[in-house]
Amino acid sequence: MKRIMIITIASILLFGCYGNRDSRLTIFHAGSLSYPLKQMVDSFKVYHPDISINLEASGSVDAARKITELKRECDIMASADYRIIEQLLIPNFADSSINFASNSMAIVYTPKSRYSNEINSDNWIDILSKDDVYIGRSDPNADPCGYRSLIVLDLAKRSNHHNSAKVVAINKILNKEKTFIRPKEVDLLALLDAGAVDYIFLYKSVAVQHKLNYLELNDSISLINPKLNDFYSGTSVVIRGGAPKDSITIYGEAMIYGLTILKNAPNKVVAEAFVDFIRSPKGKEILRRSGQEAL
Repeated sequence: MKRIMIITIASILLFGCYGNRDSRLTIFHAGSLSYPLKQMVDSFKVYHPDISINLEASGSVDAARKITELKRECDIMASADYRIIEQLLIPNFADSSINFASNSMAIVYTPKSRYSNEINSDNWIDILSKDDVYIGRSDPNADPCGYRSLIVLDLAKRSNHHNSAKVVAINKILNKEKTFIRPKEVDLLALLDAGAVDYIFLYKSVAVQHKLNYLELNDSISLINPKLNDFYSGTSVVIRGGAPKDSITIYGEAMIYGLTILKNAPNKVVAEAFVDFIRSPKGKEILRRSGQEAL
């Protein structure tokens, strides 16, 4: 409580110096942060009701491209992968990335999903490779959840390299029809709810927030354990970079979310106060309730 009060008093003093200038804040953020950021904005506005905060969700890579390619102004960019900030925004658009949360990959489904009463940690590869099972995932060129889905499947292949039938099944999953690829992970929820897909590769936190069934994956493939980074890094995905002709290679790594205040942020004072709130005990509590661990 004391920490929140200190932040609030400091923020009030800062806003006092800010005078009558525009107190609007724009945040580009990963779709998986939509729920916790909305909760944080609501809590923050209890202390600062005159602050207007615009949250704009997209895949994290697309969020960075709004800044690098479309030259759109924002104050804060919050990414599902801190490396997107480091590789696409630093040093031209931002100075540093603040690591603030973790997450893990899961396989998400509903009671309507085919074989939902059978799937488990031992047979999920066999279930997802069935011809009558439809799978959704996000676009790796737009969203970290998309390239992490590919990394998970590649790690699963490496973990089962001695089992040729499993490797064949994983390749079949990878090569399934690309109809159900969407720009960001939360776009897949509508497909799942409508029964258009049976399973989606998604962050555990989003499943928790939407009270969906999910299968937790083994630490060796879920990207949850930093101690396994040496193993995770044995696989990689190449995605489009910050400009149409650029590309970047993303190696497997335990998930770390990052955020940054842009160099040309219109409202740095307000942005700094909101980042302080995200990192406060109250902000961390909201993250934990949303299914994520706060760093």
